[in-house]
Amino acid sequence: MIIEQKNDNGKVTLVIEGWLDHDSASQLGDVIETIDAANELILDLEKVEYVSSAGIRMIVLAHRKAKEVNAEFSVINVNSEVMTILSMTGLDKKLAITGK
Repeated sequence: MIIEQKNDNGKVTLVIEGWLDHDSASQLGDVIETIDAANELILDLEKVEYVSSAGIRMIVLAHRKAKEVNAEFSVINVNSEVMTILSMTGLDKKLAITGK
């Protein structure tokens, strides 16, 4: 998995590429934990092909981190396969998630 972190005047975007699964989730968790200030935290999943339960936990962790630093949170560019997984968990009803 590849994670690119972009910071633009308090808008932190994590662009993720690859599989967000058990093997890669801790890598994303480490990046999320380094965020200490933001107005907005965005997970860009355009290049994510698959999300496992460990990946779901990292999305929830990112949401919690956003709340901790008083930032807006969203997940963007979600493909239909990943959206199906997020819908099955109910996250699409609790978080701001948009598809491609």
